[in-house]
Amino acid sequence: MKEILTKNLNSSQTKAVLCTEGPLIIFAGAGTGKTRVITHRIAYLLSLGVAPQSVLAVTFTNKAASEMKKRISDLIPGTGANAWVSTFHSFCAHFLHAEASRISLNPDFLIYDFTDQKNVVKDCIRELNIDEKRFKLSTIADKISRAKDDLKSPSDMATEAEYASDFFGTTAAKIYGLYQKKLERANAVDFGDLIMLTVSALQQHSGLLEHYREKYKYIMVDEYQDTNHAQYIFIKLLAGKHRNICVVGDDDQSVYSWRGADINNILDFEKDYPNAKSVKLEQNYRSTPKILSTANQVVKHNNARISKRLWTNNPDNGSVTVLKAVNETDEATKIAELICPNAYGNKYKFSDFAVFYRTNAQSRTFEDAFREFRIPYTVVGTLRFYDRAEIKDIMAYLKLIHNPNDNVSFKRVINIPRRGIGKTSIETLEKFARFKNMSIWQSVPFAQKVGLTKGPVKALNSFTQFIKNFSALKNSGSVKLITEKVITDSGYLKELEVENTSESKIKIENIQELISAVDDFETRLSDKSLAGYLTQIALINDIDSPDESKGKVTLMTLHLAKGLEFDNVFICGLEEGLFPIGESAFNDKELEEERRLMYVGMTRARKRLYLCWSTERKVYGKTIWNMPSRFIAEAGFQDESAEMGQTRKHSFQNRLSQGFNRTIQNGGLGRGQNFRSFNKKPFKAEILYTNAQSYGYMPPGGEITKDERLDNPAEDLSPYKIGTAVSHPVFGRGQIIEKSGAGNDLKLVVLFETGQWKKLLARIANLTLI
Repeated sequence: MKEILTKNLNSSQTKAVLCTEGPLIIFAGAGTGKTRVITHRIAYLLSLGVAPQSVLAVTFTNKAASEMKKRISDLIPGTGANAWVSTFHSFCAHFLHAEASRISLNPDFLIYDFTDQKNVVKDCIRELNIDEKRFKLSTIADKISRAKDDLKSPSDMATEAEYASDFFGTTAAKIYGLYQKKLERANAVDFGDLIMLTVSALQQHSGLLEHYREKYKYIMVDEYQDTNHAQYIFIKLLAGKHRNICVVGDDDQSVYSWRGADINNILDFEKDYPNAKSVKLEQNYRSTPKILSTANQVVKHNNARISKRLWTNNPDNGSVTVLKAVNETDEATKIAELICPNAYGNKYKFSDFAVFYRTNAQSRTFEDAFREFRIPYTVVGTLRFYDRAEIKDIMAYLKLIHNPNDNVSFKRVINIPRRGIGKTSIETLEKFARFKNMSIWQSVPFAQKVGLTKGPVKALNSFTQFIKNFSALKNSGSVKLITEKVITDSGYLKELEVENTSESKIKIENIQELISAVDDFETRLSDKSLAGYLTQIALINDIDSPDESKGKVTLMTLHLAKGLEFDNVFICGLEEGLFPIGESAFNDKELEEERRLMYVGMTRARKRLYLCWSTERKVYGKTIWNMPSRFIAEAGFQDESAEMGQTRKHSFQNRLSQGFNRTIQNGGLGRGQNFRSFNKKPFKAEILYTNAQSYGYMPPGGEITKDERLDNPAEDLSPYKIGTAVSHPVFGRGQIIEKSGAGNDLKLVVLFETGQWKKLLARIANLTLI
């Protein structure tokens, strides 16, 4: 049986399968056959006579658990089906039902999902007379979930410095306490309780802990790098006696710290189990050598990792390409131009292509381009851009400004953001409107007569006046200006900013992208009116359906890409500030997680990988000039002769900052081998600046052309040369990476050792040559 179970395994996989006793950690790199090893190891244990009821394997998704069960059953027909393979939550739910009487829990308890959880939080906020605008449901619900992931009770939260030091923290702790009481009264638990209550039961009842330790003598944990503190303690308790624990994971693919995952669980495994054996799975069966070597080049820059290097025996017939675009629209167009001839030319199916990006808002330009090129696509993990609630809300405002008699739009936004106009008031007004054969808008002047109270009447009049104020702009103002005023003056954006949750931040990003989309509309189309824009949007969903017989291109964020694979992968928006995102560049821990996310995206590609960036990108309809992501330089795309990047974190190159197309390949993707050149095309740049003019920042709104930036013929007599090391009184040491203009108009781009880059006017920048 041993020979059968190890017949198709490589030496490292075989070693992991045959190591059955004592603690074992398997570092399973991307595409190295992790699931095969787990299932073969369980099958091998069963072949040795271990009772299937003594084996427990836990993972994170029902899909993964089902796949493992099937494979084990195929390997060991009959007995294999009796091994316990489940998710953490499923196992703990079963445990709590089985042991309810021993831990003072009613066995008929309900399990509340996140929607139920938010409804209970809503009741708590109202009962405690707390301002719902300051304490959003999703924010508090998330805080409670994170507390349970850390095994913190309401009293723990109330006394911890993190929460006790400010009003928000103490209020959140108060809501958490009432929330738990409401769950107990309802005989309900949430997902966090499933694990937290299980851990508590095992810690408080020694007999129960001993029973389960004896029951499950062999424990396996999949995706161990994604475990949170509660899951870590749960596993540690169960494995505490026999210590036959095997964890499988990849620290280089730990990308979920924002939802409680702790990378230290896998990095410190050998500290928890000093006699643990370690096996590294490094032979990749998915990707080409070039893709793997490039991915290795990037992830090796992380410090918090176990040293490993993926390799493969796959043929070296793929490519890694850096694709530079002028802007986000050009980026999407170039990708569409690469996909079309290969899919319609029958070299690939559309389903062989995937486009990854850092934020959901980035999907919009790809959706627009793919519709234009008749490329079928699917957006994974979220709705299509114009189907998202926040986009529909703003569009409803615009429709109402164009046509106030639009009842659908009126009802959608009359209380968004909240204006104190209840459902009953609207229903009363709508009923009157139907009776009088008029629109709801037309019935507003009669609101008081039909029985509405003073508050709703005042709010309705205020709302209608707000819409009327746009009548002058509707025909003469730009659509972009109208959209911006709706977003700000309605209070819609402010409410999202106050909410300050991961969900609200995504909505803000999408709204920013909508403004950029409107700006793009005004740039491209002759009919720039509000009516023209609304017509264009209406027609988006009315185009002929493209041919889907070859499947669909997949659009998704990088976080959702984990566990998937495609022949051709495009990683887009590789620009500083976008990926790595925001301020993560200035926090080592966050930067390393961003780099791991990049690694995850790169290792999804089987044959061809494209690293895409744009020299400019619109944010809130304003053009921002970009620096390419450091990940491009770390991948090896750089001018080796340039002496840039003094430190590990900030290794940008002069030629890279100018942008270039370069392919490492043995065979490319059709016209992807020869990209169009945009070196002579002018572009506009929104200059980054603060109020501190003395720092040498350029004022906003400046225009720079490609020719001015790189090919200015004016004689340069200044001491500021590209590559010169300088020091700034505020930003510290840095290096000049670009320059334009001359004399009093000399402009410099300086990359500082902090990772920041600044556009400076040389004559007021107060730079010192080093």
